[in-house]
Amino acid sequence: MTLTTTWGSIQGQEITFPMEVDDFTSATLGFSVPAAAARALLPGDAFEIVEVGPGVAQLIVSLVDYRSNPWGDYNEVNLGFLARPAGAGEEVIGSFVYRMPVDQEFTCLAGNQVMGFPKTVMGIDADYTETHASFVLRDGDLLSLRVTVPRAAPLGEPTRNETVSYSYLDGAPYETPLAMDLATGAVEADQVVVELGSGPIADELRSLGLPCAPDFASYGERLGAVFQLGTAL
Repeated sequence: MTLTTTWGSIQGQEITFPMEVDDFTSATLGFSVPAAAARALLPGDAFEIVEVGPGVAQLIVSLVDYRSNPWGDYNEVNLGFLARPAGAGEEVIGSFVYRMPVDQEFTCLAGNQVMGFPKTVMGIDADYTETHASFVLRDGDLLSLRVTVPRAAPLGEPTRNETVSYSYLDGAPYETPLAMDLATGAVEADQVVVELGSGPIADELRSLGLPCAPDFASYGERLGAVFQLGTAL
């Protein structure tokens, strides 16, 4: 039996955990980037970059279209690195989220106040054709990031992956346990189109060596996830 915890309410909506997400579409990309450039984007000293090779970090870009979520039907761009709390053992690996733009105010407030996620409100569009999905992030009126991927058919049922997401907000480090379906639609790296425009996020991605082809990419629809209540470390 799953116990439900009530955190409180925001804008009159009760916030409870575990928070179950029933339906989202996601494109996930992984890039090998210079570890020194990745460290420069980590605030404070509470976390350290996991090197996947000498001097190499893993940038994870997750582009998400939440369709059925207790916090709304919204789009999100999740930018992070494989990382661990400073001083933790090498077996400890999670994803540190350094940027998390969303396109709605409520999920931004809830993510900040409840989970310690560094959510900000920006313009994000998720557009689909029969063959491709395109995610566009805007900084005001300017294009910041556009990613286009094939709508790859799943190679099997999604697998539920239990992990932890790390974040840092207002001077405090956080961790959020979650279980999320991993998409099984495999995308060839040379079929991914990454375009950078203007603004701080575009400049940060350029400092990491983008635009370039990812090391890996996946795509999935009708995925699910369960988020637990985040806690300060």
